[in-house]
Order: sequence, then C-alpha cells, then structure tokens
Amino acid sequence: MSNLHTLDFDFITQRETAHRTTTIARAVIAGWTARDVAAMEHHIVELEKIGVPRPKHTPMFYRVGARRITTTDRIEAVGADSSGEAEFVIVNAHGQLWIGVGSDHTDRKVETYGITVSKQMCDKPVAPQLWLLSEVEAHWDRLQLHSEVKIDGRSSIYQDGAVASMRSPRELISLFERDYGPFGEGSLMFCGTLAAIGGIRPAERFEFALVDPVLERRIGHAYDVAILPIVEAE
Repeated sequence: MSNLHTLDFDFITQRETAHRTTTIARAVIAGWTARDVAAMEHHIVELEKIGVPRPKHTPMFYRVGARRITTTDRIEAVGADSSGEAEFVIVNAHGQLWIGVGSDHTDRKVETYGITVSKQMCDKPVAPQLWLLSEVEAHWDRLQLHSEVKIDGRSSIYQDGAVASMRSPRELISLFERDYGPFGEGSLMFCGTLAAIGGIRPAERFEFALVDPVLERRIGHAYDVAILPIVEAE
C-alpha cells in the first residue's frame, strides 16, 4: 500500500481542462494573513470571543497531516463544536502553481487551548478544480470568496468578500519559505479567511466558492457535517 496521499483535480486553464491525479505531500494552514490590520483585528476579536488566544505574530503557518485534505462531500466531526471557513488554496502541482478553494474546518473547542492540534482534528475539504495562478495574477484582487451555511434546514450567507483583504499567494509563499524551506512539488496551503457574517458557528452543511468576475468563472464545493458523539468516562 502506498504511503502517498493523492487527490483527483480538474486543472483548468483558458485553453483546456485536464483531469489529473495529484500527490499531496505537505499541507500548511496559514493564519492571520490579512493585509488590512483592522480586518485582521476583527477576526482575532471574533475568535477571542470563543476562547481562542491571540497569535504571537502574523502570519502563522500551521502544519496539518496531508491526508486531512479531501475532496469528499461529507466529513465526520467529533462533537458539535466544529465549523468551516472558506479560504483560497495554493497548490504546487505538475511543475506549476495553481489556485483553488477549500474549507479549513476546525474544532473550535480544541482551538481554545491548542490551535495546531485543532487544525489536525478535522478533515479539510477542497474543491476538485484548480486554476492556473498565472492566469489570475493580473486581476488577483478582483477574485471573491463566498460561503454559505445550512443550519436547522435554513441556508444563509456566511462569508462574502474579496481575496484582496488577504496577502497575495506569492507573498505568502515567500513568507513561508523564509522560515520553513521550499514550497515544493506536492505542497498545498490554505491562505486565510474572511470574517463570518453573524459570527463563527457550526452548521450541518457548508458551501464555498471562489469567483473570478473577470474571466467569468467559478469553482466551488459543498459538504455535509456528520456529528459523532463524545463519550464521557463515568
């Protein structure tokens, strides 16, 4: 049995779409990536309200097991304290840099006492489509992140805004490589998120998308969350 973790993606360029199997060798979660200090402070305060401590510096880069990255449409989480958040994703694959979108699904209860551990607790769904970074760089700040949640059968907008509020892909790669070495073939990075409209909260279903209004296209994904019981020792 191979120890390599592979996922199937549609690699989309303006000329063609190629379906390829890709090895994910290293997964990174970048946190506190906002360009706008005020916006980042808003997200920090948002997390402080649920008990998450302030970061010592920004941005932060958390490692997560590569096998946590998935394109499934259903994940399982222990307890009812986890939630998703839409993020653009960078993937180094087949000799080029690609852009996707995913959900950094996180156990919020565990996050209050260990952010790194909380990142490892949940699967991280990503859309099975990627865009070539070089085709969107010229209009990067025009791209939009969007997410919706379904709670008690009702859907509502959860996040909506421009990726311009966060550091650019190449800046994040540069900052990562300064301390952790090359962002090489098979590397994948989640790149930060937007504030949640109405506050961070769990949902039974999470939908997310990255929208390119210039090239008039959209990639996205959705997944259901199955809650596993917490069994307490008597």
